[in-house]
Amino acid sequence: MEIRHLTPAYAVSPQIAPEDVAAIRAAGFVTIIDNRPDMEIPADLHGEQMRAAVEAAGMTFVINPVIGGAITMEAVSGQRAAIDAATGPVLAYCASGNRSSIVWALAHADRMPVDDLIATPSRWGYNLEPFRAALERLAAGS
Repeated sequence: MEIRHLTPAYAVSPQIAPEDVAAIRAAGFVTIIDNRPDMEIPADLHGEQMRAAVEAAGMTFVINPVIGGAITMEAVSGQRAAIDAATGPVLAYCASGNRSSIVWALAHADRMPVDDLIATPSRWGYNLEPFRAALERLAAGS
């Protein structure tokens, strides 16, 4: 598991497993967001199995599936709500961390400069440039 910090309070990761939860908690995270639809992953990594492991460790777990190439405003709103409700650092995961980076950026379009929302994930190899127009529309309130 590789944790990639986008901000001090938000990081992304490729798929995690129940055995990673203790290390995630030790790293200071209080909320974990699952951005993978169950249809993509083996049953032992499905949202409810991960929820049980995360909540047993005393953290909050949020299931917010994001489908690559079909990101919805519902998913963006869900990500923003989970981030806003967190009482400390948040770790979001998907297959590679890319979708978790995209929904983070879209959820923060009215909170941070668009150039920063694109540049920050690029440090980890995530290319959000194709989302510039959507980020700019959201930043403008439309």
